[in-house]
Amino acid sequence: MLKVGLTGGIGAGKSEVSRLLVEHGAVLIDADRIAREAVAPGTPGLAAVVDAFGADVLAADGSLDRPRLGSIVFADPEKLAVLNTIVHPLVGTRSRELEAAAAEDAVVVHDVPLLTENGLAPLYDLVIVVDTSPATQLDRLVRLRGMTEDDARARMAAQATREQRREIADVVIDNDVPLDALRKRVTEVWDDLVRRARGPRTASADGGPKPGGAE
Repeated sequence: MLKVGLTGGIGAGKSEVSRLLVEHGAVLIDADRIAREAVAPGTPGLAAVVDAFGADVLAADGSLDRPRLGSIVFADPEKLAVLNTIVHPLVGTRSRELEAAAAEDAVVVHDVPLLTENGLAPLYDLVIVVDTSPATQLDRLVRLRGMTEDDARARMAAQATREQRREIADVVIDNDVPLDALRKRVTEVWDDLVRRARGPRTASADGGPKPGGAE
């Protein structure tokens, strides 16, 4: 099994890259989706969030009002840290369960938005960073997700910088490109992942200490 960490800033296009990797045969473990499941109505996770932030973070149907919660935590690092202490352990437990269920020869891709911020790179055989310029991120968040510019900038500022993400990358996928170019790059990366999954686990192809190291 090859364990791959996939990350990138908000609006970088991780979802599209992960979708393309799944098309090639990757087993995807999506931390965001697991996080949503962890705070679904009736879960201990949602109860803990309400205890921490109050009933105002609930929508009329009893589900979590994610935009409301986001406006609270992304404007206050201390409140964001509180939320993370609730959600991250739940996500970690479920991610390990899903990984254990994958085939021995699988390429398992963990889509983890805060991989850099939480120092998780050592947990993976290889880290892929989906990279875009801050201007592209801002445009996508405002134009495609309907965020205000202030909200988008606050969410970007709450994450690691572009430089910090690239520092922990073994592979960088540039997503400031047309979709056809992105597809070609993902195919190249996938072919490399398959080779690594079938090869020795102790050294990279160029003799380095771990799989990875290429951009």
